[in-house]
Amino acid sequence: MGTTIDGVIITPLRVIPDERGWLMEILRCDDPHFSTFGQVYMTTAYPHVVKAWHYHRKQTDNFTCVHGMMKVALYDAREESPTKGNLMELFIGEKNPALVTVPPGVYHGFKAIGDETAFFVSVPNLPFNREEPDEFRLPPDSPEIPYDWGLLPGLKHG
Repeated sequence: MGTTIDGVIITPLRVIPDERGWLMEILRCDDPHFSTFGQVYMTTAYPHVVKAWHYHRKQTDNFTCVHGMMKVALYDAREESPTKGNLMELFIGEKNPALVTVPPGVYHGFKAIGDETAFFVSVPNLPFNREEPDEFRLPPDSPEIPYDWGLLPGLKHG
């Protein structure tokens, strides 16, 4: 398994706690990997559920897990990429806060790990286009991507 994918950036996030709670900056407009703002959304995954695979032709994704833990997998299928065929696997969330920046053309997905729902916050650089979605999908067990999510029988995946 390749350890890097050209254009993918992993930014460790810092948690700042005090007696009132804690704060964690996720993405700032003055970060070197920030390009433009599209929208902010949150999604969840129940324990052991996989949400994969998809990629965008235009959009750059910036996402993190703010509650629970998730396994993130990325696959570089871009013909022109120097890292074509590389896979990355990351574990991010409360125990390892990080922002994952994924350039266009890189397949990605995640699986909630542990026994609680994982909360995923995404700040893509483009808003979702309902008329012409910039989203291209494969099932989690697609033979086009040499990755095993360890799918559990009977659970909803996709």
